[in-house]
Amino acid sequence: MSIEQDDVLSALAEVRDPNTQSRFVEARAIKRVSTKSDSVAFDLEFAYPASASDHDTVRAAAETAVRKLPGVKKVTVNIVNKIAAHAVQRGLKPLPGVKNIIAIASGKGGVGKSTTAVNLALALSRMGAMVGLLDADIYGPSQPQMLGLVGEQPRVNEAGEMQPLRAHGVQVMSIGFLVETDTPMIWRGPMVMQALDQLLNKTAWEGVDYLVVDLPPGTGDTQLSLAQKVPVTGAIIVTTPQDIALLDARKGLKMFEKVDIPILGVVENMSLHVCSQCGHETHIFGSGGGEQLCVDHGVEFLGGLPLELSIRELADGGNPSVVGAPDSYAAERYRAIALRTAIKVGERARDMSGKFPNIVVQHT
Repeated sequence: MSIEQDDVLSALAEVRDPNTQSRFVEARAIKRVSTKSDSVAFDLEFAYPASASDHDTVRAAAETAVRKLPGVKKVTVNIVNKIAAHAVQRGLKPLPGVKNIIAIASGKGGVGKSTTAVNLALALSRMGAMVGLLDADIYGPSQPQMLGLVGEQPRVNEAGEMQPLRAHGVQVMSIGFLVETDTPMIWRGPMVMQALDQLLNKTAWEGVDYLVVDLPPGTGDTQLSLAQKVPVTGAIIVTTPQDIALLDARKGLKMFEKVDIPILGVVENMSLHVCSQCGHETHIFGSGGGEQLCVDHGVEFLGGLPLELSIRELADGGNPSVVGAPDSYAAERYRAIALRTAIKVGERARDMSGKFPNIVVQHT
């Protein structure tokens, strides 16, 4: 009795992604099925950087399911993480060398946006993705300090492009590499946009799966122009549970909605403080605000982050929590948020702009 491809797909119908519970067959993630006498082989693709343990879990489930088919004695499952480029705003194309841009934004300053951005970038890198980090906060670039790159300058290649610096495996670019640390950026909007355009488009990004962009705080002209001109896959809003911060976070969320940039989710920073002496938990800035914001706007709550002294100390020292204290509760939370972010990106429609040929109409 011959084994057909449809039989294999039917057998795999209930094999699910352990992180999302979605069926791989329905997601069309089963590729290149081949059958020969008593053996079956196929590829199974994750749309995000799944862990080795996730691979092992899925491989075992897939092999068990296919072995139930009559006559099957050997099953070969090749599992890969295939991070694709996903759709961006209409009229824009993905950046060369970059598959997906994730904008990290906040309605106001002081909510921990930059610390969140750098730790998410590092977490995505630790998951096995190729990651870049663009410090787009022209007025207050902080990523050079957080990544131990103060005083470093990028080299320029033969094509006139800046080579991104590297820290902890992440490609990094910031205006902070090009100006003196104490130099104030007294620039108006057009100059800021020109600088951001240079940083984004004149940097030789190399095979980046996710480019995390640390946006300036607020919802002014600079943020709006950036949202309209930069090909963004999705945005994350960072807030605190405080009512004042949530008011501005709503404005940031609505700004992205108006320019057709999907919201991947909301991160609530400084959600909870645990006393290092007695272990007492205190919601210093209130509780539940970020979750309610998500309910009100129909977006996902990606997770909450603690208010801890070590988060600040490690970032100031150039070794953010994900790399400086990988076993800490904070690092665990950053990794969980990074995983949900990658999954959300993987669920977006793929970019198909490179699949279609240019159509030229000629008079003959």
